[in-house]
Amino acid sequence: MIKVFIAGATGWVGTELSKRIVEENDLQLVGGLSRSRNGADLAEILQLKRGPIPLFDTMEHALDRVDFDVMIDFTKPEIAKDNVIAALNRGKRVVLGTSGLSDSDFKEIAKVAADNSTAILAAGNFAITAVLLQKFAEIAAKFVPHFEVIDYASGDKPDAPSGTVAELAYRLSAIRTPDLTVAIEDTIGRKDARGASINGIQVHSVRLPGHILGVEVIFGEKDEKLILRHDAGNGAEPYIKGVFLAVQKLSTFTGLKRGLDTVMDI
Repeated sequence: MIKVFIAGATGWVGTELSKRIVEENDLQLVGGLSRSRNGADLAEILQLKRGPIPLFDTMEHALDRVDFDVMIDFTKPEIAKDNVIAALNRGKRVVLGTSGLSDSDFKEIAKVAADNSTAILAAGNFAITAVLLQKFAEIAAKFVPHFEVIDYASGDKPDAPSGTVAELAYRLSAIRTPDLTVAIEDTIGRKDARGASINGIQVHSVRLPGHILGVEVIFGEKDEKLILRHDAGNGAEPYIKGVFLAVQKLSTFTGLKRGLDTVMDI
């Protein structure tokens, strides 16, 4: 039985995760983080079959009061890093789904995980189709040197690029920096119209109502192009499947892994 704590337990993904975890025979939900519902019972709030499941306002308070094996974080970037480091310093294993953390944040997190001989798996997207897009894009980048990324999200998403695209840019940059026919600095007019350079990858973030989350990688060569695209729907089910897989795989390694595919046989 793996004891699970959810940071962001009353959020969009956290709520669905909580409902699903209590139905699993090998997982036990023992607590959650919700700054607005501190001291409340998550089981009562979500009408769960098992309880009580206490809610806390800070990770430090939770770590002092409840025992757990794995912390799952779906919060906000301004608190996620502190949540993760606090949990790792206590020897807890972590699944991180919060977007908006930087490469320097991950370097710090990786050191804390290594120092405490524990594990963290961070993914910008836990949906299997998004994982496959990342893998296919890495393959394509080995053969096609010209490519850019379009990042789609809802109008109220504050971070750009999304965690999915930030992770994708990080991984593509390890394959190659794309060739530009016209260098950004040689652009006539507004250079910022060419998007932002994320790890050397040109990224264009679109934030509009009607979008949930999407990513498009466009590859181009003379007289040919390849477009890879992933779009998310309204439901949290695709992410839950990936999170469950991540939780089960945390005991197989130590340190930081970025991307769900790093623990998948693909």
